[in-house]
Amino acid sequence: MIRFLLVVSFVAIAAGSASAQGQDACARDASRFCRAHLNAGDMVVLACLQQNRARLSKACQATLASHGR
Repeated sequence: MIRFLLVVSFVAIAAGSASAQGQDACARDASRFCRAHLNAGDMVVLACLQQNRARLSKACQATLASHGR
């Protein structure tokens, strides 16, 4: 979990504030639905979020949609 938060923080700083808001929007959903995959890498977590799309918060769904996912 700590590794995931560090990765999210680093990506947010590198990508700018718009992406930071997107990362924040999905952080809770990722920890709730994809906890087992948090240390497996960003693409694995993304795949998990996509598999759980119907259960995600509206903000996370909107973030994924805005990024073409």
